[in-house]
Amino acid sequence: MVGDGIRKSGKIIMKKFILLPLIILIAGCSNDMDSTIETSTDIEETFNWRLVTSWPKNYPGLGMAPERIADLVEEMSDGQMKITVYGAEEQVPAFGVFDAVSSGSHQMGHSGGYFWKGKVPAAQFFTSVPFGLTADEINAWVNRGGGLELWREIYAPFNIYPIPAGNTGTQMFGWFNKEINSLEDIKGLKMRIPGIGGEVLKEAGGIPVTLPGGELFTALQTGVIDATEWVGPYNDLTFGFHQAAKYYYYPGWHEPGPMLELLINIDAWNSLPKHLQVIIETASKAVNQDMLDEYLAKNNQALTELVEVHGVELRRLPDDVIEEFREISNSILDDLAKEDETISKVYRSYLDFKNNVSAYHKISEDAFVESRNK
Repeated sequence: MVGDGIRKSGKIIMKKFILLPLIILIAGCSNDMDSTIETSTDIEETFNWRLVTSWPKNYPGLGMAPERIADLVEEMSDGQMKITVYGAEEQVPAFGVFDAVSSGSHQMGHSGGYFWKGKVPAAQFFTSVPFGLTADEINAWVNRGGGLELWREIYAPFNIYPIPAGNTGTQMFGWFNKEINSLEDIKGLKMRIPGIGGEVLKEAGGIPVTLPGGELFTALQTGVIDATEWVGPYNDLTFGFHQAAKYYYYPGWHEPGPMLELLINIDAWNSLPKHLQVIIETASKAVNQDMLDEYLAKNNQALTELVEVHGVELRRLPDDVIEEFREISNSILDDLAKEDETISKVYRSYLDFKNNVSAYHKISEDAFVESRNK
């Protein structure tokens, strides 16, 4: 009887040792299943966002960049995220994009930082400042030189998360109905020109005006403004400025490499699963480069048409006018940095990077282009 008891106890102990790992395994599988269910639920959740822009709907280059971002995000997410793009004035005014995203009435926006100089003066450095960084240089500063961290820092109080999302490359100075032979020709000139470029024009005696793209042709044609800058030949041809002005001036000292921005409401951004955040960042980076490629490929073809077909007179600004603009610009930037601590912080980073890359470009890109074009 004692032997039978020992054998029975042994069997019970053996069963416990056998069952314990099974219980642990089942519990682990259960946890894995729960995790899988949760992950599956996250993946199955869909997001339908609205994106407002400062550009006419489906406008070449500028207006198509957010459309391409939306298409890429939907495709890469396999339909989990869909973004509906609205052009300027369809849901908010062209210059109402920042406020719409900040307030959360719209999750996303696409525009240019210099439009918000009244709210965030330092934002202008993340679009373009006179005699500043070219497209390649601002891409490098933002993505590899500390610019992006500063950009997100100054937008954070407005509940906005910015991402680089396009660049037109160096622009043209613009369209005029009279020749510019000296600074005297700038005095009293009403010109559509945003950002610090507008401040330079004002200091030189001109009258800067801020208007959205969709209003420029009529304003120029009716004499509301005497001159306008917009982008460059590719976009300017589509707006038909050659029908309202005779002279087309370069170089675009005021916007050497204007970067555009994808604005995202921070609360909306934080609501996304990580993989969708990565998809948006990746799509924006792809479009940032694709847009620059588009302008580089299209600009000279459009310029040839403007000159040879439409009889536009292409003119270079006199060197002394350019030099005066440069001196005024440097003075304005220095003064802004003294008056505003945030601008000072961003400007130091921007200027240090500019000086650094300029030193190398003198013996690389600049030297090569000079020798190639002789």
